[in-house]
Amino acid sequence: MVAPLSEISSIVRDVLHHDDLELAVSTCFGDLPDWDSMDLISVVVEIECRLDLQFELSEIDRLATMGDLLHMVTAKQALSAA
Repeated sequence: MVAPLSEISSIVRDVLHHDDLELAVSTCFGDLPDWDSMDLISVVVEIECRLDLQFELSEIDRLATMGDLLHMVTAKQALSAA
């Protein structure tokens, strides 16, 4: 099952404790309030746990936007389904 933007957005909101955060594919993580590199790690770990995926550090380093994250999750899910 492919995780839609709404599911990924919900995970990001949960991790950041910002229920009203507006997120779009074009949202840059660096533009989010109080965002830092540990937030990205926390988001990725939560996605790994909830969606049973595994990310490599080199993949995490390439994540700059919600679109990047959504694309990475979609690609990982496609590989695990094959």
